[in-house]
Amino acid sequence: MYAGEPGREFIAALPARVAEFVDRWELKVVGDSMYGMAALVLPVERGDGSPAVVKFQILDEETEGEPVALRVWNGDGAVRLLDYDDATGTMLLERALPGAVMTTVAEPGRDETRKAVVLLAELLARLTSVPAPPGMRTLGDIAGQMLDDTPAALRALTDPAERALIARCADAVREVVGEPGDRMLHWDLHFDNVLASDREPWLAIDPKPLAGDPGFDLWPALDNLFDADEVCWRFDAMTEILGLDRERAKAWTLGRVLQNALWDIEDGRAPAADHVEVARRLLGR
Repeated sequence: MYAGEPGREFIAALPARVAEFVDRWELKVVGDSMYGMAALVLPVERGDGSPAVVKFQILDEETEGEPVALRVWNGDGAVRLLDYDDATGTMLLERALPGAVMTTVAEPGRDETRKAVVLLAELLARLTSVPAPPGMRTLGDIAGQMLDDTPAALRALTDPAERALIARCADAVREVVGEPGDRMLHWDLHFDNVLASDREPWLAIDPKPLAGDPGFDLWPALDNLFDADEVCWRFDAMTEILGLDRERAKAWTLGRVLQNALWDIEDGRAPAADHVEVARRLLGR
């Protein structure tokens, strides 16, 4: 089960929690629930008849920053936070158009995917244009821990080519870890986390925010709907739109490869083939 014992406790508490917040915020449930691995989302109407959703989720280091980021963005490129409960992490959010995710725009073919990458990059440029507030998790801390964990992970890899590639990713991170940046990062802006809206064409949802360099935020759009031959095109398009230094952005993207490889190795798996291919393509330029 996701999150172990805290996950079981969260699920057991959900019925009472839903009833509590529907009553507290004077809401009416108006549709079927939506859910993922770690959250339950209910479409609702507020007392004034306006549409919204309630998001119930486990409160942990990833989710605790979400309301902070949404307040900073204040609806500029992301859904608005309408209310929040500190004790449980429950959020009342602006409702976007149900089912209208950017993936549906990107899926038909390569041309459509390129258009979606451009739209996502334009949205990401807005989100990362603002500094993160004090107290936000930092990319510097995360990258430092990644580098501390790398030696043991390399020893666990049996494939010499994979070991050499992941070592090169770590070397790239060492070059930039001293300047981790201070922008508000989304950390998980893939096509399914961008929804159509009546207020704006597209709005970001579900941030896992931290303070850092926007180059660290390119990864989801490279890996989502993966196409090895499109890695460099997507990378170049996004760095141009965001106005990033490409060498720094490449280093931080290789940092995402390293991060995912560390997670895979910790779980007893080899690094994912598409992640390794992203690193090969960027390092081979």
